[in-house]
Amino acid sequence: MSLHTSHPRSAPRVIVLSGPTAVGKTTVVKKLRAAHPELWISVSTTTRPPRPREIDGEHYHFVDDPTFDKMIELGEFLEWAVVHKRAKYGTPRGPVERALANGHSVLLEIDLQGARQVREAIPDALFVFLAPPSWDELVRRLIGRGTETEAERERRLTTAREELAAEAEFDVTLVNTDVETVCEELVTLMRTPHLTSPEA
Repeated sequence: MSLHTSHPRSAPRVIVLSGPTAVGKTTVVKKLRAAHPELWISVSTTTRPPRPREIDGEHYHFVDDPTFDKMIELGEFLEWAVVHKRAKYGTPRGPVERALANGHSVLLEIDLQGARQVREAIPDALFVFLAPPSWDELVRRLIGRGTETEAERERRLTTAREELAAEAEFDVTLVNTDVETVCEELVTLMRTPHLTSPEA
């Protein structure tokens, strides 16, 4: 099945969720999985090591660099990118195509570079930008996470500034003030073909 969808009201769609580092994308997706197990959410592949309590195949598919590079060579990614100038992340193409063929809308949680690649591949996807309530709150969340070194935090903050500047490239902006509210807005977007905002 083609990744492009055109039938109103019934066809599955691709929703791309992106936003700056530490804005809470992973937290939103975890909540969404728990509250709405019927929704199809893509699991990305990455070369970074697992964080505490992350499960291979559930949070990410963790692979080494040679394996990732072989997947690139074989054209197995819908999109991929080097994030924060270190680890590679990618969206496996096969599971997305199968989900769409089976009539499921697909949510991709990916970084800005990946979102731009998906726009080239699937121009009729819906692109959702997850924004922090404020820059200060974003910094607080990043520091409070406690999973990065100071040098890594600085790299991520530099990346976050660039990512925030790209908000205008997206179709919809959701402000992550409350995770449950964001989840319900995403459910509405996934279940309503060609809706461009939760209020539309």
